[in-house]
Amino acid sequence: MRILVTGAAGFIGFHLARRLLADGHQVAGLDGMTPYYDPALKEARLAQLTPLPGFSFERLMLEDMPAMTAAFQRAQPEVVVHLAAQAGVRYSLENPRAYVDANLTGTFNVLELAKAAAARHLLFASTSSVYGAAEKQPFAETDRADYPLTLYAASKKAGELMSHSYAHLWNLPTTAFRFFTVYGPWGRPDMAPWRFAEAIEAGRPIEVYGSGIWRDFTYVDDLMEAIVRLMDRPPVKGELAGPMDSLSPVAPWRAVNIGRGEPLKLDDLIAAIELALGKTAQRRQLPMQPGDVPLTFASSELLETLTGYRPDTPLNEGVRRFCDWFRHHAKANGAAS
Repeated sequence: MRILVTGAAGFIGFHLARRLLADGHQVAGLDGMTPYYDPALKEARLAQLTPLPGFSFERLMLEDMPAMTAAFQRAQPEVVVHLAAQAGVRYSLENPRAYVDANLTGTFNVLELAKAAAARHLLFASTSSVYGAAEKQPFAETDRADYPLTLYAASKKAGELMSHSYAHLWNLPTTAFRFFTVYGPWGRPDMAPWRFAEAIEAGRPIEVYGSGIWRDFTYVDDLMEAIVRLMDRPPVKGELAGPMDSLSPVAPWRAVNIGRGEPLKLDDLIAAIELALGKTAQRRQLPMQPGDVPLTFASSELLETLTGYRPDTPLNEGVRRFCDWFRHHAKANGAAS
């Protein structure tokens, strides 16, 4: 198929583009290469993709509708996977306008262009953050998710709502997948696995925000498998997959969690990194930051019903793979190890 992937030089977009190309698809990648974190990492990911047959790439911002329109016209996508966004829970406290521009205006542009392209399936990256500090566990797609704690979460929920309206008005089959704490090689340097590994390698204390934190850690290759399988399951209005289906009663639209369904303590992540690196962490305990939640916990029932699959990579194995990559990447870029 012809598949357009926004955010193709990002952590998730890079892995997805590589997987889709390996599966024989044509991939048109878009990315603004913004400096939220070091663009050199995005350039390094892009350098891995550029030689691969079937890949094309354009640098542009989601908010630039004329450039986006031209890119969609060149790509003629059958499937659109919208991953590009301003990410980060904590950064939304510092620079909220970036979330409005990328996650609201940018997503509107993608919806307009997916509609014009008559895409057979639009897949939209949402987040477990839409559940806020929900007390019901595990988080199920049929639960209310109306109380976001950060602008980041609110912008992703808004994207879900906007995409639902387009699915209803224009019969645009749409799946909004909610990610749960994704980690792995080529990850983001602002996320805990990278920050902890970098500090432990350098002999610096790691900064641990809050105590008693639990996360549903999801290895990136498991996420790719889930997305690829969901790609072949566009929602059809009126065709419920079971009692736990989040399918809209008025549109070909559903939300799907992608997580292991096995929350672990943040201490378990730290222990796995210590084991993989063969070093002991020094800790600096800090208060939980505004907008953080104590627990994320995915129900994977709907994902398994739809695809016959649920993420299953054990944390120690996934962290070992990440740390192996991290050390190789650090050595290649002249960092101390």
